[in-house]
Amino acid sequence: MPHRRAILLAPLAASIGVNADAETLSEEAIHAILVRRIDVGHQSTGIVAVVSDRAGNRLFTYGRPDTPDNRPLDGETVFEIGSITKVLTALLLTDMVTRSEIAFGDPVAEYLPTSVRVPEYNGKPITVVDLATYTSGLPPMPDNIISKDPFNPFADYTIDQFYAFLSGYALKYEPGTYVEYSNVGFALLGHVLARRANKSYEELLIERICAPLGLGDTRITLTPGMRSRISQGHNANLERRPLWDLPTLAGAGAVRSTANDLMVLLEACLGRRQTPLGPALAKLLEIRRQIGRPAGEHAVEVGLGWFISSGYGDEIVWKDGGSGGFSAFIGFSPSVRQGSIVLSNAANWHYLDDIGMHLINSDFPLLK
Repeated sequence: MPHRRAILLAPLAASIGVNADAETLSEEAIHAILVRRIDVGHQSTGIVAVVSDRAGNRLFTYGRPDTPDNRPLDGETVFEIGSITKVLTALLLTDMVTRSEIAFGDPVAEYLPTSVRVPEYNGKPITVVDLATYTSGLPPMPDNIISKDPFNPFADYTIDQFYAFLSGYALKYEPGTYVEYSNVGFALLGHVLARRANKSYEELLIERICAPLGLGDTRITLTPGMRSRISQGHNANLERRPLWDLPTLAGAGAVRSTANDLMVLLEACLGRRQTPLGPALAKLLEIRRQIGRPAGEHAVEVGLGWFISSGYGDEIVWKDGGSGGFSAFIGFSPSVRQGSIVLSNAANWHYLDDIGMHLINSDFPLLK
């Protein structure tokens, strides 16, 4: 979720190539990767990984949650998933579009108080779909966040401050024309959808996404059961860090979840699980915008929430996320129908995405 993601995103995505005939990794090879990252690289204290393919789901764990009870890591261990929240926010949008409650081309200003001046570019407004495709022209983060707690930097950022930022911001790009990773855009999208539904963002998420998919451990507010199973977070140096609270920026990165819940979402994306959200899930990839390079081999695009990396006659759809103490990855190849999930209790984002891509396609190299 942090603004650093905007810097890391493009070089990583542009290097990805996909081979539909890539060999499936053995359990021994996957276990060895996790051991190296924790025991040798010291890039996490605990990792949960999933490979999902035609044979089913394989779950791998290594390390420890570093909690007082130090219960074994498993598919029910809770992690912050950071910006993977953006895929859920985009899914809320496509669900509301399929219900004719909102339209992709609606100007965002229609759903905000009249006192808020949503920025325009030469008279062109930001639309709802611009927010969902990272093309709103809004920046990675608001510039008026003054945190009282550096370890929980967004907890006291208010909606009034967010509105003030929007009202005073001048767009540098015409909406819909330039991809720039924007936590502001997805925070605004989540807020707009919640206002349209007359609910809080979390209430809408539970009602429209979690309940239909059966995601009992995907929440912002931890249930007692989730709280008993949440891993301890760590920064990149493996120093303990608290959970992040994002009341105003919820749609950009506030969700906590488990490997078991994300497996359900992954199976639905791969078409192996039938859900009422099938049409809404499909819409996430129907609208695509290019990331600053010509279409063709090794092209990188955005869908709604997702990033899409093309090469070797195939595509990988993926999203990563992070917070002050966690990092996460989910991705899949629609043609090979194989996907992966990787969850870590340390904020080493750049040492997690490569594992996720490698688990989907072993031709994608590991960093180390």
